[in-house]
Amino acid sequence: METEAAPLLKEIFNRDRLEHFAVETKDIDPDFDGERFLTLASIGLDDLSIMQRLRQIAVVYHDTLPGGFATNLEILRALAPRINHGFASIVLPEYVALHGHDHFDLSMDALAFFTRFGSSEFAIRHFLLKDLSRTLKVMERWSLDENEHVRRLSSEGCRPRLPWSFQLRDLISDPSPVAPILDNLRSDPSLYVRKSVANHLNDITKDHPAWVFDRIANWPKDDPRTAWIMKQALRTLIKKGDTKALHHLGAGEKAEVKVESFAVTPSSLKLGGAVKISARLVSTASAPQKLVIDYAVHYVKKGGGTSKKVFKWKEATLDPGQTLELAISRAIRDFTTRVHYAGRHPVELIVNGEVLAEGAFELLA
Repeated sequence: METEAAPLLKEIFNRDRLEHFAVETKDIDPDFDGERFLTLASIGLDDLSIMQRLRQIAVVYHDTLPGGFATNLEILRALAPRINHGFASIVLPEYVALHGHDHFDLSMDALAFFTRFGSSEFAIRHFLLKDLSRTLKVMERWSLDENEHVRRLSSEGCRPRLPWSFQLRDLISDPSPVAPILDNLRSDPSLYVRKSVANHLNDITKDHPAWVFDRIANWPKDDPRTAWIMKQALRTLIKKGDTKALHHLGAGEKAEVKVESFAVTPSSLKLGGAVKISARLVSTASAPQKLVIDYAVHYVKKGGGTSKKVFKWKEATLDPGQTLELAISRAIRDFTTRVHYAGRHPVELIVNGEVLAEGAFELLA
């Protein structure tokens, strides 16, 4: 029995959504030309990506709303709670990004409002490009806002390497201007905000790991919210076996363990199957030790080489002589983010950043 394919992400902005926009906007302002909006917003729709559809709708709103920027914003503010879809709501801040640069204060207020319904993280980056210092001053105030969505925007919007958006080269070169924002959010009560702060810092570790270590050096490690952020922020460095990052987890020392067994089964399989990875470790230390245990799969690439991907497995504290048994199953099937190719796939056991055992499986054509 064949399974029905999942709808494409770009179908968030399908014709039904466009009709919803048109009807709701017309209800707010009778002068809005809904038919013209639908005609223009539907041009070439099938061939457009999700971000291209987003941009086209924002452009068409400018062409079909009846007033100037300030007047149109009032209509879009009224529209925001009627959209009822977080990503679809990003059309509204996109309109501000395209047409609000000559109305800075009005645009900042609008982005802070719209982000409550979806996110203004993409739109604010256009203002950061044009005037980094002025925009970051506003975002620093946002980091103290009572609304968690606004606080998250203060961090997410200025991430140097935000997915699905352009990079902020000035902040990649020098992240110091965002330090006050990250400091303000270092123990935020909202997990939604803390995830953004951790991702922001993780972005920075890819270019300035020393800066991140210096930034978090005086953060309160006894605060569980702050400790969570630091652990997540260092995840890329931890996967790379960075000693300083592992020290933050209490696992910076060489692991004193004996690998009694490490197995990857089956030894060969076809796409759609699963491999089981198992290990048995025995502590040889004379005192309790913290272990950070990962495994890596070297995926075969189209050209025949391999690309290493590290996966988190287990964190544990072992007493002297204690045994730890681990097992995990990993599906080998294609995803939008990874296509598998036939060939030998090495698998590594990594403990405290050091490869202690190796195995492999063969993916058959």
